Amino acid sequence: MADVHLYLHNVDKNSEEASRIATDAARRIESKQLKLLDVIQSMGEYMTDDDATVRAQAIGFLSAILAALDSKALVRQQVSVITHFLTDRLEDETSLKEVAKGLIALLEKQRFGPEDAEKVTLVLIKVDLHKHPQGTRFVVLKVMDLLFAKHRDVLKKLSDPFIDGFIELVGGEKDPRNLMIVFSLLKVIIIEFDTERHTEALFEACYVYYPITFTPPPNDPYGITAQDLKVRLRDCIAASGRFAEHVFKPMIEKLDSTSQSVRQDVLQTLAACALSYGPSIMAKYFASLWDAIKFEVLNSSDDEVATDALYTIQAIAASLSYRLVNVPQPATALSRYLKAIVEEMLELLKEPQQKQAKPAGQIVASVAKAGVIPFAYIVKSTLPSLLTVYDGSESLTKQRAMLEVFNQMFESTAAVYGEWGEMEPYPALENPLLEFKEKLFDIYTKALMGVNKEEVGFRTVALKGLSVLSKIRKLFMDNEIGMIVQYLDEVVLEREEESRQELKEAALQHLLQISTMKPSLIMEITFPALMATLPDSEEEARGKPYLVTLEALAKLSSERAVFEVLLTRLFNKLDTVIHNGSGPSYPRAILSTLLYVLQNKSVAGHPDIPTFYERLVPVLITKTVSALTTPMEAGTKPNPKVLMDDCMIEITGRLVNLVIRSLDATKQEKVLQDAFDLFIFSKPSGIILKNREQVAETFRPFGSQRDEQYVSCMTIFTCIVAGIRKEVKLPVGDISAFYTQIAVSIPRISLSHKTSHLRLLATIINKWLPLSPSANLASNESILNLMRSSPSSAYSTEDTIRIAFWVTKAITMKCDKLGDPLTLQLIDLLSDPTYGSMAARGFAVLLGEDELLNKQNYALERLLSKQKIFFLVVPKLVEAFRGSDQAIKPNYLMALSNILRYIPSKIFLPLLPQLVPLLLQSLDLPTPVGDQGAVDVKLATLSTLSITILESANALQAHVSSLITRLLTTATYYGDRGNCGAPRRVRKEALRCLRIFPGTLRNELVLPYKRQVVRGLGVCLDDPKRGVRKEAVECRARWAQLDEPEED
Repeated sequence: MADVHLYLHNVDKNSEEASRIATDAARRIESKQLKLLDVIQSMGEYMTDDDATVRAQAIGFLSAILAALDSKALVRQQVSVITHFLTDRLEDETSLKEVAKGLIALLEKQRFGPEDAEKVTLVLIKVDLHKHPQGTRFVVLKVMDLLFAKHRDVLKKLSDPFIDGFIELVGGEKDPRNLMIVFSLLKVIIIEFDTERHTEALFEACYVYYPITFTPPPNDPYGITAQDLKVRLRDCIAASGRFAEHVFKPMIEKLDSTSQSVRQDVLQTLAACALSYGPSIMAKYFASLWDAIKFEVLNSSDDEVATDALYTIQAIAASLSYRLVNVPQPATALSRYLKAIVEEMLELLKEPQQKQAKPAGQIVASVAKAGVIPFAYIVKSTLPSLLTVYDGSESLTKQRAMLEVFNQMFESTAAVYGEWGEMEPYPALENPLLEFKEKLFDIYTKALMGVNKEEVGFRTVALKGLSVLSKIRKLFMDNEIGMIVQYLDEVVLEREEESRQELKEAALQHLLQISTMKPSLIMEITFPALMATLPDSEEEARGKPYLVTLEALAKLSSERAVFEVLLTRLFNKLDTVIHNGSGPSYPRAILSTLLYVLQNKSVAGHPDIPTFYERLVPVLITKTVSALTTPMEAGTKPNPKVLMDDCMIEITGRLVNLVIRSLDATKQEKVLQDAFDLFIFSKPSGIILKNREQVAETFRPFGSQRDEQYVSCMTIFTCIVAGIRKEVKLPVGDISAFYTQIAVSIPRISLSHKTSHLRLLATIINKWLPLSPSANLASNESILNLMRSSPSSAYSTEDTIRIAFWVTKAITMKCDKLGDPLTLQLIDLLSDPTYGSMAARGFAVLLGEDELLNKQNYALERLLSKQKIFFLVVPKLVEAFRGSDQAIKPNYLMALSNILRYIPSKIFLPLLPQLVPLLLQSLDLPTPVGDQGAVDVKLATLSTLSITILESANALQAHVSSLITRLLTTATYYGDRGNCGAPRRVRKEALRCLRIFPGTLRNELVLPYKRQVVRGLGVCLDDPKRGVRKEAVECRARWAQLDEPEED
C-alpha cells in the first residue's frame, strides 16, 4: 500500500510529511474511504522484515494513525482487534516505544473497555523495562499512568499479580521524569489497593530512593527539581501507617547526617508521616521521635533545620490530638508527650536570658499551635509558672527575654483561635488565655509605658506583644483594645528622637492593623488625639512637628471608613488654617497627606477611590477657584489666595487626577463637560458648588480673554483631561483648532505655567488625534504648523522647540507614522549654535516618563515605542557628532545621555562600541552650578558606564585608561581652586562607577592603574561632603585589595 511505503520513506527524512501522511490516512478511515483492517494487512511485509528498525517504523505508522483518529472513530470490535495486535508485539523490544504510543492512543478511545485494559496490563507488567532507554521507559510508564487514570478498578481486581508485576516493572528506575510518574502510581497503590501482603515490598520500592540526592543538569528542559522528587517520594512513604515500623528508626538515624539538606528532608518526611499515620500509630513512636528531634531545635546552628524540627514536633502533637474535644487524661499518649515537653522546656525557661531558653520557648509555642487541645494543655501547664518567673525577675534583660517567650505563645493563640475578621468557626473549647488576660494586660502596658522612655528595645518587645494580643479573636473587649490604642497614640506622639523611630513606626503599624479590624476605635480615639496636636495657624505651627502627625494620619487611613473621616477633618483643618492667614507651607502639607493616601490606595488597587469624587474633586476645585473669584470676608487675615500657590495647585491637580481616572467612562464624560464649561467655555459648571454664575463671569484662565491671575489653574484642567479615558469624546467641535489654540497660548504665559499647557497639548494629540495615514508631514498641516515658529515676536523659537518635543512625544508614544519625520527634525535642531543645547535637553522630555502622560492615565503608548526612537536617533547622533564642529559636539553628547537614561540596558548594549567614545567625552562636559540638566546628563552617563562595566565589560577594555582618568577627575572636589567641580551627587556616582572596576574587569587590565587610583582617591577622602568621603573610602578599599604582580 502506498501510504505505509510513503510514511516509511519520509519518517526519518521529513517528520512533518510523515505525520501528514498518517493524519490523511486517519481522515480517510473516518470518512469510510479506507478500512483500518486494510491498513494493518498492508503492513504485513514490513512487520516481518528482518530489519528491526523497519518493523518499529511500521508500528509507528499505525500508532500515528490511531493518535490522529477521533475518539469515537473505532467500534468495539476494532478496538479489541488492535489491542490484541499491539499487545502481541510488546515482546518485540525494538518496537516497544512505538507499540506503547499506539496503546496510549488506543486508551483514549471511547470503546476501549475493561477487558482490553486487563489484557494490556497483564502483558505490560511482564516487559523487561530495565534494558530499554529512558525515552522508551517514559512512554511505557505513560501507558501505565493512563491505565491507572481510566481503568483503576481493573487493576485493583488483578490485585496481587498486578502489584508484584508493577514493582518488578518499575524497580531500578533512575530517570527523574520517569520517577515522577512511578512515585505517583506507587502512592495510588499504597492508598487504594489491598496491600497488606505487600507492605515490605512496597516500602522497599519507595525507600530505596531515600534520600533523594538528585541535582538537575544545566538547562534541564523538563524543569524537574530535587524538591519535586522529594515531595513525591515523601507522599509515598507517608501514605500508609503500615510503613511505620520500617520508617522511624532509619529516619532517626539519618538525623545524624552532616548534610543539612538530608536532615531537612528527614524532618519534613517525619512530619508528613506523623500527620498521615494517625494517633494510634504515633502513640508507639512519639517518645523516641521527641528525644531525637528536640536536639535539632535546642542545639541547631541552622535556622531552616530548626524550623523544620519545630514543625515536626508540632505535627506529632497534632496527630496525637486528632478528633479530641477535651483536654486528655494523664495516661493518654498526648498527655505523656506534652508532659515530657513541658517538664524539659520549663526548666530551661526559668532562666529566659540563657542560650537555650529561646529555642525552648519556640518549642512550647510550636506545640501549642498544633490545635485547641494541645494549646489548652500548654497554656495551663506553663503560663502560671512563666508568669511567676516574670514577676520574680528584677532585671529588664530577664523580663524582656520572658516577654519574647510570651509573644511566641500569643502568636500560637492567634493561629489557633483566629484573628478579628476571620470567618472560620470559633473553637468550642474556651480560650484558656482568658484566665490570664488581665495579668498580661497589666504586664504589657507597664512594660510599654511604665519604664524609662529610652528603653526602646524593651518597649518594642512589649508593643509587639500588645499588637498580637489585640488581634486575637474574642480575647480583649473593644474598650480594652481602645486602651491599647490610647497607649499607642502616646507612643506615636512622643518627642521625636532618632532612637525611638523604630518604636514609633511599630506603633503606627499596629494602629494600622487595628484600623483594618476595628476602624471605629481609630476614628474615635486616634484621630481626635492626633488632630488635637495639629496647629490652627502657621504661627502656631512653627516649632511643632505637624509633619510627623500628618504622616501618621496618612498611614492609618487606607481603609475607606477611616479615610472618609480623615477627609472631613483635614478639610476642616485646611479651612481653619487658611482663615487664620497661613502661608502655603502648612496647607501644602495637609493636601499632601490626602495625596499620599490616595496614591497608596491607587497602587494597592482599592476599588473605593471613585466614591470620593463628590467629597473631594468639586470641593477642592471650588475652594481653589473661589479663593480668586470671591471677595475676601471681613475679619479674615490677609492671604485668602493661598490655594493659588503653584505647589498647592500642583497637589490639587494630582488629587483630582487620581480620583477622576478611577471613574468609569460615563461619569468621566459628565466631569469632562463640567471641566470644559469652567476652564474653557466660561459657563456655569456643575463642578463648582457655590456662586456658579459669578465664577462663570469672572474666571478666565484660558483663551484670548484670559486673566493672568487665573492661568495657573490650567494645571488642574490638564490633570483632569489627563485622567480621561480616550474613548470619552472631547466636547469641542474641531480638535485640531482646539490644540492649536492651546499652542498659541503657550508663548503668552509665564515660564512656570508653560509645562501644564504643553502636557495638555500632548495629551489631546496622543489620545484624540487620529493616526496619520502616511509619514508625509505635509498631509497634516495642523501638526506641521505647530512645529514652525510663528511670525509673532511673542512666539519665540524656544517655545517652538518646547512644543515640537511635546508634540513629537505624544505622536511617537503611539507609533504614529508621523513620528519618524518629526523626530528627525528634532535631530536637526541639535546643530543650531544658539538653540542646540536646548534641543539636547528636550530629548529627556521625548523619552522620559511623564507624571501625567502615561498608561495609568490611558495615554496611548505602544510597547516598542522607545526602542523605535532609539534605533532611529542614536546612529544619526553618532554620525552627526563625528562631522560636527567642536562647539556643537556637546549638544549631541547631551542628547545621547538623555536618551540612554530612559532606555533598558539590553537595548543599548549591542551599540556600545559606537557609543563608548561619546560617553567618555560626555564626562568632560561642564556642570555649571544650578544647571540641573547638565547634572542629569552627567549622572545618566555614569549610570550607563556602570551598567556597561557590569554587563558588557569587554566593550571598555580599550578605554580603561581614559575612563579611569576621567572618573577620578569627575570625582574630585576643586573648591580651593575657584571651581568646585562636579556637584556632590555626580562625585558620588563617579566613585561608585570606579569602585566596580576591581572584580569586574580582568586584573591585568586594572592592576597597572592601582597606584594612580589610590593616590587620586586620597584627594576625595578630604571632600567636604560626608557621603562622598564614605564612597571614597569604600572605593579605595576595593582598589587596595588588588594584588600587586609578584617580583622575581
